[in-house]
Amino acid sequence: MERENRKFINPLTMILTIILIAIISLDAILLYTIFRLNEEISSMYNEIMKIQKSYTDLSLQILSSLYDDYGGVTHLHGNATGFFHVEKIYGKFWLVDPEGNLFISKGVNHVDYWGDYSPPLGYSPYNGYVSEKYGSADKWAEEAVSRLRKWGFNTIGAWSSRETYDKGMPYTIILNIALNAGASWLTGNVADYFSREFEETAEKIAREECAPRREDRHLIGYFIDNELRWAADWRSSNELFDDYMLLPPEAEGKKALVKFLREKYGEISSLNRVWGTSFSSFDDLLLEREAPKVSAVDIDRRGFLRIIAEQYFKLTYNIIKKYDPNHLILGCRFAYKPPNEVLYSCIGYTDVLSVNCYTNPYSNDLELRIMDLKEIYRITCLPIMITEFSFKAMDSGLPNSKGAGVPVKTQAERAKYYEEYAKAMIKQPFIIGYHWFQYSDQPYEGRFDGENSNFGLVTIRDEPWETLVQKATIVNLEAELAHLKGEE
Repeated sequence: MERENRKFINPLTMILTIILIAIISLDAILLYTIFRLNEEISSMYNEIMKIQKSYTDLSLQILSSLYDDYGGVTHLHGNATGFFHVEKIYGKFWLVDPEGNLFISKGVNHVDYWGDYSPPLGYSPYNGYVSEKYGSADKWAEEAVSRLRKWGFNTIGAWSSRETYDKGMPYTIILNIALNAGASWLTGNVADYFSREFEETAEKIAREECAPRREDRHLIGYFIDNELRWAADWRSSNELFDDYMLLPPEAEGKKALVKFLREKYGEISSLNRVWGTSFSSFDDLLLEREAPKVSAVDIDRRGFLRIIAEQYFKLTYNIIKKYDPNHLILGCRFAYKPPNEVLYSCIGYTDVLSVNCYTNPYSNDLELRIMDLKEIYRITCLPIMITEFSFKAMDSGLPNSKGAGVPVKTQAERAKYYEEYAKAMIKQPFIIGYHWFQYSDQPYEGRFDGENSNFGLVTIRDEPWETLVQKATIVNLEAELAHLKGEE
């Protein structure tokens, strides 16, 4: 009888196989358990987020319900005059809306259907997208204003489309009087504020822009200009005294300069002694194009700067008020703290000072800018509106190589620094508002001056930067409370 041919399994192999099967089974059970646990945790997290979102939405609805149609706080009152005005209540400045409710201007600049024209492209990419998306400027404006309300803003800022003005949101207008009389934002060229041309330009603009709006209850007020040069800056090393010295002898500004020197010194010999010159008469100065670069002349530079600034502010204020006595004069949007002589000249000839104020969030720049603003207020005792601030992020895909401010890394940082900046500013008792620059991003290829930055609340394709606008919504709706509480 033949022996069966059997295969015997090595006992050690059997033991190892059993152990391996057990490990695989345990791993499978463990993986399944982890999967189920993750599913449950994820489900719980989603429920928590839904509850949190509902709570946030409810909180925002409650906060939103505290505002009147203008965006003023219904339980904080000033005087109802029918127009926006300024009041100081218990040591804090406020805008007061036409119904008499206290108002913090939370605005956005350049809410513009046309966007930024890009010379390299030959068109505005933003306008291309929104034209196709909405079909008309009016429909675009309805959506833009609706978004701004949803995000807690209450003011249409400078350089915005006229189609936004009749959508029920308070607005501001920039008149650009000096710009239309020969000044240049790009080069820093200064207009002759004593000239007939400047006065006629102011008259024409006020007649056309201000007179028709004198009864408009949604208009907050007028910016006269934007970032005029008041001293040597990044655009020119000249002081304004030196610019006026360059004017021809027949120019009214040159005559005003010589008149100032004549009244100060009385005798030409006195001027010669201080300046180290040898003019035979004050009339010789009409032909002179340069003053000596000596410290003694710096006193005259500062003295005449005050005369120049007084002429600018007094003339524009009186002409605008002649055509529209009901609305605020909001200043000329200083690019920096101007010389004290300019600040003294504002007093009596502007209702609100406006300052464009960008900061480097990676430094103590915000603290330093607030110190500057406190000094401006100390000198003028006038309320201040922040009329430009912004942060741009490198994760936007835009170059961010031109345009104010230092780029941050992410949209989350943009949101963080929006909160930090807005809260720090609105806690100041003299700050009555802040305006973000700007509604839409700039073109990748650059706008007219090459700026190509992620300044927008929305992209070139009109899509909101959600992280930023969600944070802005909360900060904006808490602004009045922050202003009431002040610095702790």
